[in-house]
Amino acid sequence: MNDFQAIADRVEIEALRGEFTDAVMMRDRPRLASLFTPDGALRMPDIPAEQVGREEIRAGGERLQKLWDFFVQTTHPGTILLDGDTATGRAYIQELVRTLDGYQGLNYAVYHDRYQRTAEGWKFAERAYEVRYLDTSPLAGTAPHAAQDSGTDRADAMATPAPARSFTDPASSEQLERVAAALRAHGFAAEILDDAAAARARVKELIPEGAGVFTGASETLRLSGIDEDINAGGRYDAIRPRVLAIDRATGADEIRKLVASPDFVVNSVAAVTETGSLVLASGSGSQFPANSGGAAHAVWIVGAQKVVPDLSTALRRVEEHALPLENARALAVYGVPSAVNRLLIVNAEPRPGRCTVLLLREAIGY
Repeated sequence: MNDFQAIADRVEIEALRGEFTDAVMMRDRPRLASLFTPDGALRMPDIPAEQVGREEIRAGGERLQKLWDFFVQTTHPGTILLDGDTATGRAYIQELVRTLDGYQGLNYAVYHDRYQRTAEGWKFAERAYEVRYLDTSPLAGTAPHAAQDSGTDRADAMATPAPARSFTDPASSEQLERVAAALRAHGFAAEILDDAAAARARVKELIPEGAGVFTGASETLRLSGIDEDINAGGRYDAIRPRVLAIDRATGADEIRKLVASPDFVVNSVAAVTETGSLVLASGSGSQFPANSGGAAHAVWIVGAQKVVPDLSTALRRVEEHALPLENARALAVYGVPSAVNRLLIVNAEPRPGRCTVLLLREAIGY
């Protein structure tokens, strides 16, 4: 092999590795599969996953891609050893990933490669993926989901980033589906309903007649009519009317016990993340024991405007949106301001089936 041929081979193999990363980042799985020989293999024992042949590589990649919230891969040049019509090499990888079930992290890895010269040019005969470093600490950043579409939409989004959603704008159907999938992966039952009327009917199906039910102080429950159904309808053993009838100075212990462990707690949340976490805020924290685990069952009704990408945005929503509205309500009703003195972040449910989240397609409540 002459020097010019060796240089050309190295340039083409390097371009092949760059094409692989570009196909991954652009989520172009057919193109990625075409970079392999017909019997080529992509082996990732740390995931674990292994695909042999172009069709398996395409289909396996699409299955994996559906789990991503976002994924970024950067390839750094490694070594290439030529041997006629075959070659071996290594490429060094840095990746950032967050999946819809909440897994996230940073890793450094190595691709151990075998290459084959074909009539179509150099192709991968095998890529074997080895993780060398893994950090699963929560990532500080997020991804603008509007830029995940393909073609012109992606180019437009890259040229002119879409404005951030307002805390009053309802989430899209795609965002609600991501939230529901992430919640289910964390042990919650999650349902997507059209509106508050559907939630009102569903609550009646979920809670048996005569059950002890404690409702949180929630505009969502009030506006939907669910609060009235539970506390004034006579169908349930409603905890809140009993609490309001007790003298707070002499019956504090009785109140505390009543609200801490009902059969059901029905409430809303201040925010729900696309990675499957729910955030509740309170001035006194009196609602938190039942919501966090004291109640045998929990039902949370969540308006579409409460969907946010991550926990940092959820906390901003509490401070910048929910608190000012609740403060105005508290001043009007009680004559005193509100405050976020307690925060409850529910990341998963260790008792599957205990918690049901009803995600609404409409905006309701704060």
